[in-house]
Amino acid sequence: MLVAPAAVAAPQAPPPSTVIGGERLGLPGVQVDPLAGAPALPTDLTGESWIVSDATSGDVLASYNPHARLPPASTLKILFADTVLPKFDRNTVHRVADEEIQNIGAGSSLVGIKENLDYRVEDLWRGVFLSSGNDAVHVLSHMNGGIQPTVDEMQSKADALQARDTKVVSPDGYDMDGQLSSAYDLSLFARSGLRNADFRMYCATREAMFPGAVDKNTGQRSSFGIANTDRLLGKYPGLIGVKNGTTTNAGSTFVGAAERDGRTLLVTVMHPASYQRVYDETAELLDWGFASAGKVRPVGRLVEEKQAGGEQPSGQAGGTAGAPPPHSAGASAGPVAGSAGDDGLGPVGWSAVLVGALVGAGAVVVLRRRTANRAGRLWK
Repeated sequence: MLVAPAAVAAPQAPPPSTVIGGERLGLPGVQVDPLAGAPALPTDLTGESWIVSDATSGDVLASYNPHARLPPASTLKILFADTVLPKFDRNTVHRVADEEIQNIGAGSSLVGIKENLDYRVEDLWRGVFLSSGNDAVHVLSHMNGGIQPTVDEMQSKADALQARDTKVVSPDGYDMDGQLSSAYDLSLFARSGLRNADFRMYCATREAMFPGAVDKNTGQRSSFGIANTDRLLGKYPGLIGVKNGTTTNAGSTFVGAAERDGRTLLVTVMHPASYQRVYDETAELLDWGFASAGKVRPVGRLVEEKQAGGEQPSGQAGGTAGAPPPHSAGASAGPVAGSAGDDGLGPVGWSAVLVGALVGAGAVVVLRRRTANRAGRLWK
């Protein structure tokens, strides 16, 4: 089903856009503008919201209610990484205090951090990306000054990225009343993250060894295997990221990036009919996006981050205007002894391209959101 933009009585000049990314992204239903020879969109999509975009140019190729505000689950960890990851050298060693791993939501996924033991920052980030460990998020948040300061910084980062649909309440994405995001905003977060070399490195890791407890008899510290449990990683050709997440309230949400023939696409799918469908529908939309190269007109755009104190769009540090995306391979850090989580992806890197596609702030489509007060929350 295709929905054309609503006709508007035009004054002397067209009114400024009131929807971040373009007016069509605020219209209900599927938005796509095919040219001759364009493939048809998949017909079996069940996601409440989805978006297909070009990660380099920012062009939105197709969308379905992309500004619908919905619980993001663990995909909010993308914004956490955008905010906190640049602050600490990966080789920094931190001894975990007991209070840093307290007050973690019941049913949270955990990588298995223990108090009074040392962890390198890179270990903690592997716990975030591979195992979606809320314990790793809490430790890094305490290193960053505390849970609430980190939440506040994440909200400021979302505001700078012009992610107007996002309200941050917890740094790990655990179901909290009022915590919301959108397929559009999650795509902004992923695009920003992929411009950071460390983000790419952690996301590219499919499996790793994680520090364990100290053997009381030998004094030697053990380790155990953790694995990225994203169902597309290693299966979908060219998949390079980024994050999956599931809770009882949010259902399944997935932000995926893939590269083919030098072209990098982002797909975000929120709240499909079942857990497996989030992967199936992401793969179908990626297939469609690659087949649609040069055969559809953009229906919107992923906007650029605002510079601090300014209104002009900005690329990320290290970005080069007009530069093609470089490639980097996923890392493997040893055999897998078991899986400790349900989230995480890994991308091949690409450099920032300044797009300069800033649009005005304003209202967004607000769809029904599910209450976050359900009993028996389950984090995966």
